[in-house]
Parts: sequence; structure tokens; C-alpha cells
Amino acid sequence: MHIPTHFLFGIVFVASLAGHLSADDARPNVVFLAVDDMNDFVGCLDSRPNAITPNIDRLAARGVCFTNAHTAGVFCAPSRAAIFSGQYASTTGCYETPNYFVHHSEIESLQMSFAKAGYSTLGAGKLFHHPAGAIDQRGWTKFFLRNQFQREGGWALESWSSDTPVPQPFPASTYNQGKEITGGLFLEWGAIPNDEEEEMADTMRANWAVDQLEQKHDQPFFLACGFYAPHYPNYCPQKYFELYDRDAIETPAFKEDDLDDLPKKIVKQRQNRRKQHYDKLVAMGAWKDALHGYLACTSYADAMVGRILNALEASPYADNTIVVLWSDHGYHLGEKGQWGKHTLWERTSNVPFVWAGPGVAEGVRTDVTVSLIDIYPTLVEQCDLPAPQQNLEGVSLASTLKHPADAIDRTVYLPYINPGEYTVINRDWRFIHYDDQNQELYNVQEDPHEWNNLASDPKYTDVITTLQDSAPAKFADPEPKLNVRRDLVVEGETFRWEKGKGNYVPHPKYLPYTDPAMKQKQSRKGR
Repeated sequence: MHIPTHFLFGIVFVASLAGHLSADDARPNVVFLAVDDMNDFVGCLDSRPNAITPNIDRLAARGVCFTNAHTAGVFCAPSRAAIFSGQYASTTGCYETPNYFVHHSEIESLQMSFAKAGYSTLGAGKLFHHPAGAIDQRGWTKFFLRNQFQREGGWALESWSSDTPVPQPFPASTYNQGKEITGGLFLEWGAIPNDEEEEMADTMRANWAVDQLEQKHDQPFFLACGFYAPHYPNYCPQKYFELYDRDAIETPAFKEDDLDDLPKKIVKQRQNRRKQHYDKLVAMGAWKDALHGYLACTSYADAMVGRILNALEASPYADNTIVVLWSDHGYHLGEKGQWGKHTLWERTSNVPFVWAGPGVAEGVRTDVTVSLIDIYPTLVEQCDLPAPQQNLEGVSLASTLKHPADAIDRTVYLPYINPGEYTVINRDWRFIHYDDQNQELYNVQEDPHEWNNLASDPKYTDVITTLQDSAPAKFADPEPKLNVRRDLVVEGETFRWEKGKGNYVPHPKYLPYTDPAMKQKQSRKGR
């Protein structure tokens, strides 16, 4: 099966379209900042424990900070697919996969809409998912990859590799010391020397974005920069760890019997997940250590955001540039006994979401309920972009950004991993639906920690019925999964997906073990 890719690049893409902007066009530029796995611990959201994030906070102080913003997917791949396509997984089938642009090549992604409008489109870092073959290459004037191997290797981001620093000894965290790393670098944290900060992948991406802002642009630009931090591994320079007193870090609220009132379908799953991670950390006395690593990397990500904000403020584009900052989803750090994402609860869904610039009120916090799916239609309206071919399923927030006090709350929807599973959320309620027999309902005003499941109480039947109306009537089948070895075809500096025609050779995993036995074992595996 040949899958069309339509990989059109930069000026070739733009020149083929009408509506090229002149140099004095007044439409705003956009700086589009993404962070990974960052939950609502940022300073301007006042959650506990509270991270030290002065740069995100100053962005919020000159714009609109949404305190009740929610992701469009419960982990990286579906969330980012929804943001860039403007459509939920229940429409595209991307419940677990990022490749909307392969099976739905008719979808015009966000950067394509900017390119069609004559914008220069500049991208770097983790905007899409990070494995090989996951970046939508269409419509970019430039996309920064830090070395040639990445460009010729399916555009895998590989934020941690032989050319980036890692702590020594390795593994560094109490949780992983003495173990063989088999599944990525989960629950791995540690400090690197401060003088190695410029060698980190996220630092290189921030510096590239700064360089773009220091250049002269003859047309409006869409500058998008995605940071891997604070995604695991929580490696960052020592100075960010030193911002925090480990012993003074607050642990999140926890209720010992919290899982007892969950639906039968998931209670065992959540209990097992608790035993695998949270219970082990607590038994090791390492809960605060793990929090320390996460908070330090949140502050590191904030510092990289600060570099870009400083460059923007010093540039000729400061007064005519919209800045939007978002995290792809939240992250459990012990709440409900969970560690990670992949849930339909508040800690996975609630995200930092901040806008500033022309057409945006200054210094406002609002608890109106919004979704990251709203980004695409908002930018279409604010930047006068042509409507894409596909239906955008979010709502433009342009009027809310201009007049936040007038915004009317709404119920937003978040699909889960299987068709028919979802949550719907507003200021007052969270309703979780796995199937007609397995549900959760929380009064989030009275029960912000979601400790008391009300779904089985008959007096809330009407509430549930009303909330269910915000979910789709139909759910797309899951998008066919692609195998990177069998289906990814690398052609020079580009790639395409074609079933059974793959030629991709994965880069050996870089695991710089300190222990001699582990080094030898890794060598025997060809790494």
C-alpha cells in the first residue's frame, strides 16, 4: 500500500500558493512554545508543590493565564496530533499514534495554514512526537535538527544521545541505580555540571529560536519551539536543583483508599500502577527526590522559555507578536498513587496555557474551561489564516483573550485510549466514561482532588446525562499502527511511510553505564 505524503517544503510550498504577504503586512507574528509533561505546578497557577518558573510567570503577567485548561490527548502522541490537526482522536483515529498526516493526508496542519497565508514557518524541537517518522514535514520553511544524523534518520529528536551530557554515575536516580535500563529513562533524574548546559538538546533549540528572532524577517513568522523538559529523564544543570531545598518540597495531597471507589474495569489497573512506581518510591524514601528532579527540570524548561522571551523583547517584533505557551498534558507525581500520564483525571488533563501579545488582555487569570484543541481555530482568527480543509473541532478563544471577564464557561471533551472512552470537564464537574457500567463523576468545586466518585449515586443521573451530551455520538476506529522498521522509508533528508517498504535502521540506544558489567552487557548488545 502506498501512502501519499505530500512533503512540500518552505519556499516551494509558499510560492505555489496565493496570498503571499508583503513586508509591511500588519498581521501578527507568533511565537509558539511547547513544553513536555509539564503539569500545573508552575508558579502562576499556584498549585502545590509550586515550581520556580519566573519566565512563564512574567509571560502570564502580561497576558492571559488559563487556570482551567485541558489537554486534547492523554499522552504525547495523541495530544500533539490533535493540536496540529485541529481534530480529536475520535475523528482522526489517533488515540495512541501521532501520524495523522499519513492516513489523513488531506488534513492541513497548523504550520501549513500559516504557510498558505504567506508566513515564514520556523520549527524546532518537540512539537510533534519525538520518535523517527513522527514530525509532519509539510509546510515548514525551516525545521531545526541539531545534527545531520537526525535529519537523515527520519527526524527522530533523540534529546539524549552521545552528543548530549548525562549525569555520572549512570543511572543516576535512586530508583534506577544498579539496574539495567530497559524502557527508556523513566523515573531517572540527576544533575549535570552547570558548564555543560549549552550542550543540552533543549538549550540548542532555545538558542536556535533566539537566533531566528535576531534576524530580519521580511514577512510575518510562525516560530515554534518545543522543549523535551521536564519529560524524563529529569537531567538538567546542577543550578536548577539548587533552586530547591529537597527536604522542604511539599508532597502532593494523597488519600490512602482513594482507588477503592473506582469502576471495576480500571481499579486493578490503577492499583497495579501504584505498586509499580509510587509505592516503590515511598518505600525507598525517594518521593521527594523524584519531585526534586521534576521541579528542577521544570525550572530548566522555564529558563529556556526565558531566553526566547528575552530575545523577543529585545527584537523589533516585540509589539506585534503573539506568544502562546502550552504543555502537551499534565503529569501525576503521586496523586491518586499514580506516576505519569495516561489517565482521565485532573493531573493528566490540566496544563499550563498562557497567551500574550496583541489582542490579548494583560495580567488576567481566568478559570473559564478551555482545551488545547482551541489553539488552531484561535490562531486562524487572530492571524487571519485561511480555513483548512478539515473541520476544526475546537473553539476560537480570540474573544476570550481580548475580554476574559465576558467569557462563558463550556464543557470540554478529552478522548481516552479506546473509542468510546472519554472525560468531559467544566468548572463544576468531571465525568469519566469507560462504558455504560464503568464511570466516574466528581464535583470538582467541592472535591478538587477527585477523591469521591459520585457516578453511582442516582441523584446525579441528570448531571451525567447533560455532561454526556458534550461527547461525540460516533468514534473513529483507531488509526492503523505503523512499524518503524517495516514501514518508514528514509530518502536522504526526508522520509515517508509506506507499508512493507521500510528501510529505516534505528540508532543504537545510548546508555552510558558507569558499572563495568553493565557497560560490557551493553557492548554485547551492539549499543
